[in-house]
Amino acid sequence: MEKGTLQKRIRGLLKEKNAILLVHYYQRGEVQEIADLLGDSFALSVEAAKTGADIIVFAGVHFMAESACILSPQKTVLLPRPEAGCPLADMITPGELAAFKKENPGVQVVSYVNSSAAVKAQSDICCTSSNVVKVINSLEGDRVLMVPDGNLARYAAGFTRKEVIPWKGYCPVHHLVTAVEVRAVKAKHPQAVFACHPECNQEVTALADYVGSTAGIIQFAKETKASEIIVGSEQGIFFPLKKASPEKTFIPASDKMICETMKLTTLDDIYRVLDRMENVVTVPEDVRVPASLALRRMLEASE
Repeated sequence: MEKGTLQKRIRGLLKEKNAILLVHYYQRGEVQEIADLLGDSFALSVEAAKTGADIIVFAGVHFMAESACILSPQKTVLLPRPEAGCPLADMITPGELAAFKKENPGVQVVSYVNSSAAVKAQSDICCTSSNVVKVINSLEGDRVLMVPDGNLARYAAGFTRKEVIPWKGYCPVHHLVTAVEVRAVKAKHPQAVFACHPECNQEVTALADYVGSTAGIIQFAKETKASEIIVGSEQGIFFPLKKASPEKTFIPASDKMICETMKLTTLDDIYRVLDRMENVVTVPEDVRVPASLALRRMLEASE
């Protein structure tokens, strides 16, 4: 089916079923084009909870759909591709976290939103890449375990007096870009500024003019006077960047910054799950309730 026709059919089904389509910045451009809400993972779930929609279709990965379930238990949440997971979220299990907490009594656990509902449920509080420092500083204790992204933990540690213990996890897309690659791109574009995500390693963030969330990078690109911006994040961000700042040139820090699981979702997948009401994501109440508490503590700490 032709792209435009399929997009119209999806929009028609969304209206017919009182559904809302959430789309993450790293999705395919043709999916981003028809989003009701486009953004970072947790912000999408928060905004969706405020709507009167009965159904949430989340064009993203599994932990994102879980977050929507946690915040909107009365809504039906559909994930177009159930196998779309997050390698970073998979780098910690509830059992591993429980074992660490047992061996380190009193440590406070901050879980990145890029984690499973079961890990969130064992955490004291959650964080995003934009509020991580504020969240850590809101805690009373001096020792904080940050899971699962070690790079984000090490970045945040530079802005707090607390001891931040990094987990061993990382986002392959952001972690694997190297300082050597960034320097080579900067040499080719000497007038460009460099913006990257804090999931990048410390050698890369040290080279950046701006470090922040996906939404933060988009805002930085709008505000900077530079006409060329080197971007150290997943290449799906180029769609909203070009839309928001069409007069500027965006250059990838590395051609390998592509999240394969984010790119699994197609227009056909979205139409199918909405038409058939397939791939419903649920979170058991004994997990959802404590995970919701950790998320709501984050929201309170961010106010």
